[in-house]
Amino acid sequence: MKVGFIGLGNVGGKLSGSLLRNGVDLTVHDLNSELVDAFVAKGAKKAEGPAQLMADCDAVITCLPSPAASAAVMDEMLPEVTDGKIWMEMSTTDEAEVKRLGAKVIERGGAAVDCPVSGGCHRADTGNIAIFAGCDRATFDRILPFLKTMGRRILHTGELGSASILKVVTNYLATANLVTCCEALVTAKAAGMDLNTAYEAIKISSGTSFVHETESQVILNGSRDISFTMDLVKKDVGLFQEVADRANVPLEISPMLINIFDDGIARYGERELSPNIIKRLEEATGLDIRAPGFPPEMTDDEPEEPGYEVVPQGK
Repeated sequence: MKVGFIGLGNVGGKLSGSLLRNGVDLTVHDLNSELVDAFVAKGAKKAEGPAQLMADCDAVITCLPSPAASAAVMDEMLPEVTDGKIWMEMSTTDEAEVKRLGAKVIERGGAAVDCPVSGGCHRADTGNIAIFAGCDRATFDRILPFLKTMGRRILHTGELGSASILKVVTNYLATANLVTCCEALVTAKAAGMDLNTAYEAIKISSGTSFVHETESQVILNGSRDISFTMDLVKKDVGLFQEVADRANVPLEISPMLINIFDDGIARYGERELSPNIIKRLEEATGLDIRAPGFPPEMTDDEPEEPGYEVVPQGK
C-alpha cells in the first residue's frame, strides 16, 4: 500500500520517518522544500501537492498545525478521493471539524480516521509514541499495520472524532500538570529546597507524572525545549474548552489555564517554548529554577519495538 504524508514538522517529520525507516512506500509533501528534499534523499518520493498525493496513494496522512491548515489541504485533495482511499488526520484538531471533513471523504467512497499521537516528540522519533484512532473497526484493521509502525500503543477509541476528543483531554491534563510542576518547583526553591533533591522527591512519590519526569528535566536544565510552543498549548486547551462547552460542562481550571498562557504569550511571544511559562514565576520571585545534571532535551532510550493494540479495561 502506498502512503502519502503531508506535514513534515516537529511531529510529522518523526512519524513519517518511522514509516520510511521501516520500508513503507512513502510519498511526502510540505511547504518547506528543504524538509521534502531531506526525505527524498532518504528514499521517499516527492509529490507536487496534496491533490497529486491523494491521486497517487492509497492512504494520505495529514499532520498539520491547525484545523484551518487541514481544511485547506482537504480542499485540494477531495476531488481525488475515490472508493477505497483513506484519509488519516494525525493533527491535533477539533472533533467537529474532523467529522465535517471526514464526512466529505466518506461521501466520495473513502474512509476517514482521526489518529492523533501522544507522548512527546522524543517518542515520536523512535516509533514508541501512543496513537489514538477514531473510525469504524474495518478501517482501523486496514490501517493498523501503519499505526504499529509509527507508534507503540495503539488505541481504537470508537467512531470518527472520538480520538480528537481524547487527544485534547490528554493535552489539557498535560498542560495543567505543567503549570502545577512549575508552581511546585518554584515553591520548593523559595522554601530553600535543593532542586535536584526536590525533583527526585516528586519522581519517587505520589506526585510524579509523565510531565514531571520529562518536562521538569528540561525546565531544570534551562533549555525548556520540548519542541512545543505556547501558541500550540493555547490552541489545544481551547479545543478542550470547546468540547466542554458543547457538552455544557462548567469547567473552572481550564479557563484559568487559557488565561495563564494568554499572559505568557503576551510577555514572551506565541512561539516561546511552552515550559517557559515558568518564567512568569521566576520573574515574580527573582528565582532561577535551574539545577545541574539535567538534559537539554528529552531522548527515548527504549529500543524501537513493534506496536500493539491496547484493549480498554473491562472490554
